[in-house]
This record gives sequence, structure tokens and C-alpha cells, in this order.
Amino acid sequence: MKFKKEVYKLVRKIPKGRITTYGEIARALRTRAYRHIGKILKENRDKKVPCHRVVLSNGKVGGYNRGVNTKIKLLRKEGIRVVNKKIIDFKSRFYKFN
Repeated sequence: MKFKKEVYKLVRKIPKGRITTYGEIARALRTRAYRHIGKILKENRDKKVPCHRVVLSNGKVGGYNRGVNTKIKLLRKEGIRVVNKKIIDFKSRFYKFN
């Protein structure tokens, strides 16, 4: 439960119009449990936790508990370009935790 809260706390810090990866969240939490982070976010139902901003390290949008098309719509609404389920401006939109 504590780990889940830490994940949610970090994801809330991702600014609108930016994306990060499961691996970056894991790095910030000093763990290698990026798959567990993915599972936690898959189960997220709190709209205050913008898990649609978390993508795969290869730039693909990955899954989303409300559907991939919804994730793409949310990302595009924030100005992120997505083509063929891949972030076009991945590097310039990438958010790294301090």
C-alpha cells in the first residue's frame, strides 16, 4: 500500500503536456519494479492520478485501463502528438523526476 501511494504521488507530479515512463518512475523510487508500477497504474481509478501520461520507454503509448484510444485522446488533448500509437515528440515531452 505504501509503494502504491508513492507511485501515485509521483504520477501526480507529471505536468500536463508531458509524459514519462514506467522505468523513470522506478528510477525515481530507486527500484527496478517497473512491471509492478504498471500493474498499480492499470488498477488506478482515481482521475487525479494522470496515469495516461505514463508510456513505454520505446515511445509507444502502451495500455490504459480506460482503453488505448481514450489514452491517445487524453494525450492529444494535452498537445502530445501520437501517430500509430507512438509518441512523436517523445524526447521533448519526456518528464524526468529530480
